[in-house]
Amino acid sequence: MTVPRVPSVPSNLGEPTGPGAPSAPSGLGALSDPSAPGGVRDPNPRIVLDPLARDNAAEGALLRAAGAVVPVELPGGVSAWAVARHAQARELLTDSRLVKDAAHWAAFQRGDVPRSWPLIGLAVPGRSMVTTDGAEHRRLRALVAQAFTPRRVELMRPRVEEITARLLDSLAAAREREVDLKTEFAFPLPMTVIGTLLGVDEADHAYLRELYERFFGSKPDPAGIQATIAALNAFVDDLVAQRRAAPQDDLTSALLAAAVEGGALTDAEAAATLRVIIAAGHETTVNLISNAVRALLAHPEQLALVRAGEVSWDAVVEESLRWTPPTSNFLFRFTTEDVKVEDVVIPAGEPVLISYNAIGRDPAQHGITAEVFDVTRDPIRHLSFGHGPHVCPGSPLARLEAAVALPALFQRFPDLALAVPDGELQPSPSLVVNSLRELPVRLGAAR
Repeated sequence: MTVPRVPSVPSNLGEPTGPGAPSAPSGLGALSDPSAPGGVRDPNPRIVLDPLARDNAAEGALLRAAGAVVPVELPGGVSAWAVARHAQARELLTDSRLVKDAAHWAAFQRGDVPRSWPLIGLAVPGRSMVTTDGAEHRRLRALVAQAFTPRRVELMRPRVEEITARLLDSLAAAREREVDLKTEFAFPLPMTVIGTLLGVDEADHAYLRELYERFFGSKPDPAGIQATIAALNAFVDDLVAQRRAAPQDDLTSALLAAAVEGGALTDAEAAATLRVIIAAGHETTVNLISNAVRALLAHPEQLALVRAGEVSWDAVVEESLRWTPPTSNFLFRFTTEDVKVEDVVIPAGEPVLISYNAIGRDPAQHGITAEVFDVTRDPIRHLSFGHGPHVCPGSPLARLEAAVALPALFQRFPDLALAVPDGELQPSPSLVVNSLRELPVRLGAAR
């Protein structure tokens, strides 16, 4: 088997960008100005994360090299801490001193982080199962978790197979043999599945995609992010109002009707829960499918092993999740007190993000070939769906969709190939989602 080349870290990574320092041509991994006010040198200079996500693998390597937890700077000069190694991430994801409530974010409470910050909808998304802990989190999460148990997800397999076949039929019938596979296949599959589950009209799917692409972006656009959040809220609020007035046979109506410990969900709680389900229920799988297809096409020797039956498609899914996790960085948890991690102390009131880019390729967990895409790798547990109380409840559905979609795609189009060199594929400009703007492929003859 040919071992793929381990990507090197660009030489400009980590160069200082303070006054008089040489600029970093690519903008990746530059250090923030190490001098604090008054000329006092900051003992923890921050690594500036690239809002355009031009090289997630290199940025992850830089973070790991810097330590288990690393001070970082996000767009707009917002400071945070990134967890960059697997073992420490696993520990901190279950550490009760880190909570999801932004009331513990000192800078935000002081007003240092404005409501117009591009990532505010992700950092402070409103009260939901994503932003609560303890009994309140269990109450809000219970109904969603029940809907996505492995047994119930397996019952969705025929529907997933049906949607997959319909999408592949459409591709086979199309006159164009070069298509954007993300738009024509990777997006509509999970969006149709989750939309059907929730009762979202198929005519609204493209609109939701547009809104969520803006929502997950990290470009500075204060007016735009507020308009996007307002549009998403209005859409979901309207769905809740419709189902409250006229229930149907869908998960939205079930959430509104169900009694849970502590009382039924309010409309606001239901709306917040639906926003989480819609976002995680489609975005994660879009990226998983797109990234897996890209990895296989860029590593034909790996694809050959799968086609020969030497490796399962489930193994492809798990290796893709590890190597190119659908989520780059997950925002935020907040320290309620000083938290010491190895020789670093994260002060109380600080935001902490989990860098799945970094921990997915941690050699301490995945060996010296962690940078290599290898579908024969021993199935060592990764953390790409999280860990602990907030582990992604929809992970069984994402895995099922990818395990159905990938073999069906490559069976229908055995000559599938990238339409441009792999190095020319453009990443989505987001610190949060690990995705491509588009995935242009040549379909070849349909089988």
